[in-house]
Amino acid sequence: MAKPGRDEEFTAYVSGRLSWLRRVAYLLCQDWHRADDLVQTAITRLYVHWRRASAADNLDGYARTVLVRVYLAEQRGGWRRRVRVVRDTPDAAVSDELADLDLRAALAALPPRQRAVVVLRFYCDLSVEQTADALNCSTGTVKSQSARGLAALRRTLRPVEHQGESRA
Repeated sequence: MAKPGRDEEFTAYVSGRLSWLRRVAYLLCQDWHRADDLVQTAITRLYVHWRRASAADNLDGYARTVLVRVYLAEQRGGWRRRVRVVRDTPDAAVSDELADLDLRAALAALPPRQRAVVVLRFYCDLSVEQTADALNCSTGTVKSQSARGLAALRRTLRPVEHQGESRA
């Protein structure tokens, strides 16, 4: 039987960080409903391992790692290929900054691993080493995926008039 303090501590943490986890999940998957599912799975896993998680030096980092690993595991699985979610209307919760740059579409075009690296490095502001630890890969992989992801974003976000010009 769980101690009442454990549940209260977990509930307080999740209540305070839910919107942040949801934003990170959205940046990874580009769909608010799917982001909610990812967060739900991640916080369920976080609850199961709450003793270890709450003892971590960086609880936010632990939770973010769980979320990213849930996302990547789903990408590898067959569920995403079998189930297609049809988007009726754009979600009103999308910030104007992201809509102005069409960054969402550019992020959506990246392969899942590159997207995870870009989100962790540049949205979550993790170091190369922290990102490698969260993704359970080498720092060299993080560096190469960052470079490829940023190059793809630059190509996608480059103004139309510059896309046809050759490089000097």
